[in-house]
Amino acid sequence: MPLIPEEPQIHESAQGPRATPAAGRTAPTPRPVPGPRSAASPRPGHPGPGPARPTPPQRTHNNAGKPRQPQLENRSLPQIQLIPASADGALDAAGEAVDLLLDSGRSPGDLLVFTTGEQHPWAAHELSFGEAAYWAQHDAGDDVFYADAAMADRAATRPVVVVAVNGGPDDAAGQALPAALKKAAALLIVCGDPKRINAELAAGV
Repeated sequence: MPLIPEEPQIHESAQGPRATPAAGRTAPTPRPVPGPRSAASPRPGHPGPGPARPTPPQRTHNNAGKPRQPQLENRSLPQIQLIPASADGALDAAGEAVDLLLDSGRSPGDLLVFTTGEQHPWAAHELSFGEAAYWAQHDAGDDVFYADAAMADRAATRPVVVVAVNGGPDDAAGQALPAALKKAAALLIVCGDPKRINAELAAGV
């Protein structure tokens, strides 16, 4: 009789290890969790264009706003830089400013140079061939153009205007600076006597 109760104990122990493999089967169940992570890898591909597509329409709106910004920039006054120079050295200072602008990547056609006194040698030379040929180079807009400040009204607007206050009448600077401000879209560089230029600027230029 004592042997009979031992046998069911053996069967129960046999059922025990059967439960352990069941527990082992539960272990692989968390393993499929990395499976969805692999599915997440294609998700960045699919949702990537999804959210990116709503943003482009916003960019188109921004592009629509961009043309408005340059209009505001055109309405604003250009930046003004003053290069101290004597009347005799103003032309050389203007030449150095032009060289620096070209070296910094400015296109020659972006630059317009005015003189209040003696004309720049280039302008004097080109005018010797007649005003028609001279202004034709201005209209081409592919090179630095030098002109007398008294002719500023005839010149077109350019991104950068350089003024050499190299003499002329007493009111030459006072007339040249307002005209140059109108012709400079982004930057106005004035080479001359700082006291005289500041006085003209303070006068409401």
